[in-house]
Amino acid sequence: MNIPELVSKYDLDNQFEVLINSYRQIEYARQNEADISAINLSKVSNLIITGLGGSAIGGDLFINLFTDELNVPAIVNRNYTLPNFADEKSLVIVSSYSGNTEETLSAVNDALKKECQIICITTGGKLKYIAEENNLPIFILQKGLQPRYGVWINFFTLIKIAQLITLIPNQDSFFNDSIELIKRNGKQLSVENNKAYQIAESLCGFIPIIYSVADKTYAVGNRFKCQLNENSKLHAFHNVFPELDHNEIIGWETFNENKLNSKIIIINDKDYNDRNKKRIEITSRVIRKTGSEIIYLESEESNHRLRQIDLVYLGDWISYYLALLRGFDPSEIENINYLKNQLAEKSP
Repeated sequence: MNIPELVSKYDLDNQFEVLINSYRQIEYARQNEADISAINLSKVSNLIITGLGGSAIGGDLFINLFTDELNVPAIVNRNYTLPNFADEKSLVIVSSYSGNTEETLSAVNDALKKECQIICITTGGKLKYIAEENNLPIFILQKGLQPRYGVWINFFTLIKIAQLITLIPNQDSFFNDSIELIKRNGKQLSVENNKAYQIAESLCGFIPIIYSVADKTYAVGNRFKCQLNENSKLHAFHNVFPELDHNEIIGWETFNENKLNSKIIIINDKDYNDRNKKRIEITSRVIRKTGSEIIYLESEESNHRLRQIDLVYLGDWISYYLALLRGFDPSEIENINYLKNQLAEKSP
């Protein structure tokens, strides 16, 4: 089947169009406004972005891309509570696309108890209610997306907030360049025999193992892994250099491709530390000895931030096409919905 036939048969919610039009999320985020006058940046000593799943990956991207410009430490919190160090000197950005993520609702209540400064990002739900009841700044997101497909509106809203409170410099050019990049790539990746489709075809029947570099492309690798899980309905694994060279590399000594049919994807970038480049080269030799194939993904964009945008967008398309090629609706998340229903039934 060609791409239109696959889309018609399996993509019941038309995520194909959502992917093509992803740039519109950036346009929306750029225009989004909220009253943040209550935030006192002079009192902020740390930044905590709290969220889960698709609402957390934007935080990963933000930290990977802007850590060199932040003058306060920043973390992504994926839990029911905030770290013990959170206090009135913490700026907590609470992100839940639906507004009903139970871990995030618990975390925002913890932030209120600890008297943190708080900004909320959501489409509505209970989080919007909590924000309004407590006079918290709230950035309302565009509705109608699945959280993982709304990564761009989430990520660029974080950037908008960070520049409004002067955590980072003005990013107008980055907004513009990202919009143009995704517009251009959306056209290229939606036609027959495109790069993403070809990679997806090569992954059919394999378990992807994704390697990236902690300080540069952690978010790219982790996003790709999660998209393969949710969209493609596939086990996929992710680890980072240099840490994996202190443990996981040993697993390749006894690796048997007849027992685990895997393909390795290495995220490359020209800005990697020279020692990490050397590690990738040596580790690749170790992997090839097992007979496993390595796919290298690297963006040709000149700007290091645009390269990450480029690769995240490519990974989204690969996972989308792999879902269709495997005969799955990329929107369906049956086990997650089952889990949520079971948790709701067992709540006190």
